[in-house]
Amino acid sequence: MIDATWALRLYGRHRLSQLETQDQVAQQRQQLGQMVRRAAQTRFGCDHRFAEIRSVADFQAHVPVRTYEEMWRGYWQSAFPCLVDCTWPGTIPFFALTSGTTSSATKYIPCSHEMTRSNGWAAIDLLVLHLANRPRSRVLGGKNFMLGGSTDLKENAPGICSGDLSGIAIAEMPRWARRFCFPPPEMALITDWEEKIDRLAHAALTQDIRTITGTPSWLLIFVERLFALRPQHAGRLAAFFPNLELVAHGGVNFAPYRGQFHALLQDGHAELREVYPASEGFIAVADRGDGEGMRLICDNGLFFEFMPVAELGSAAPTRHWLSTVQTSVDYALVLSSNAGLWAYLLGDTIRFVDLDPPRILVTGRTSYFLSAFGEHLSGGEIEQAVGRAADAIAASVADFAVGAVFPDAAHQRGRHLFVVEFAEPTPDSARRDQFARRLDEDLSHANDDYRAHRAGGFGLDAPEIEVVSHGRFAAWMKHCGKLGGQHKVPRVIADPVLFAELRQFMRKARDG
Repeated sequence: MIDATWALRLYGRHRLSQLETQDQVAQQRQQLGQMVRRAAQTRFGCDHRFAEIRSVADFQAHVPVRTYEEMWRGYWQSAFPCLVDCTWPGTIPFFALTSGTTSSATKYIPCSHEMTRSNGWAAIDLLVLHLANRPRSRVLGGKNFMLGGSTDLKENAPGICSGDLSGIAIAEMPRWARRFCFPPPEMALITDWEEKIDRLAHAALTQDIRTITGTPSWLLIFVERLFALRPQHAGRLAAFFPNLELVAHGGVNFAPYRGQFHALLQDGHAELREVYPASEGFIAVADRGDGEGMRLICDNGLFFEFMPVAELGSAAPTRHWLSTVQTSVDYALVLSSNAGLWAYLLGDTIRFVDLDPPRILVTGRTSYFLSAFGEHLSGGEIEQAVGRAADAIAASVADFAVGAVFPDAAHQRGRHLFVVEFAEPTPDSARRDQFARRLDEDLSHANDDYRAHRAGGFGLDAPEIEVVSHGRFAAWMKHCGKLGGQHKVPRVIADPVLFAELRQFMRKARDG
């Protein structure tokens, strides 16, 4: 096929120069002003007197922070699926379906034509930043593989569809760009995840794959299927795709998977690059090395606000924006977009590692806190500790979930139970015990409240590790009807009913 990297290189020089000189605070102020003016005559804009808004402070005074449920009940539910001049001018043509975890209901996130274009430009930013790091790249000389959900869209009303975000992206993709994409439409439409993985693996063997993008856990399942087809090449992606340049990952904390991916990419020349594409908008992309933070995309139809996690639930939490944030503080991300989301509490928590330009780490979810006993562990702290504990025993974690186990007749104190699926080979009992000790030590080091509860065994027993066999989390997700695509295993399960269901499922598999 024709190598179009030269065209990307021409645009990349312009875009990199633009990013280098960009005033991000001014860009954010401009983005908000443009969106407010566009939406001034919508129902939402009239209700919140958008015509009077002249500054960020005005916007924050006029528009309260809302959750999805509040936006849905207040503005979208009554008109769904025909949102016309509701929170964004015109008719919303798409809804991105998302559920986040096995326990949450499906959400319909409005996606305008402007938003799909913004997402497309953000994806090009990913390639531009890759090109900056690899000046001799030929990334558009082959196929770009996106491992997403089914691209099949459901028509909810004439001209209005809903489905996986990857399906919306394909529907809106320019015809010229499709020649560089894999899989082909007939495979992208497959809804059965196991069938899809099998057919993709067979088809990929004959493709010149240059980039791979997806959620780490599902990428590993795909790679495992590849290795089953060609056991002689197991362990090395370069043996299948010698021209592979880039593996872009996002959706979950990468720490538990980092060791596995570094091993997979040995003997090749592919780089890892993290991205932050949410159903609500493409938020950030890594512009430096692995694990060094992702740069906020400040000029692409999104306006960001940041509420300190410590103030969540208070009567009047502080609403920062890019001009007032600080590094090393955990913030809940609040988003306004060119699809009609306004001061929308996304549910993710982030931390700035740089301010000029702004770079962030995703630290968890606002709901992903484990505090059954007052220990206040964040999802980010837990995921980092699991990753370090796995490194300490030279093992890799395929998936895990953690929940609280409360005192009973056999145990006077509560504890945390980590249900862990290791990548094969599974560590022996001695290394599992070492894993548990290191996990406990790391959590104690990272979190003062946890350390206080664990001191002398007061209030909290040591964490318990329950190891499950290979493939069990995928089987559980299938059991829950959440296999593949953008669905994610819930790392921290605060719902005791859901955690009990997980344990029962794993127990049946072990005993049966």
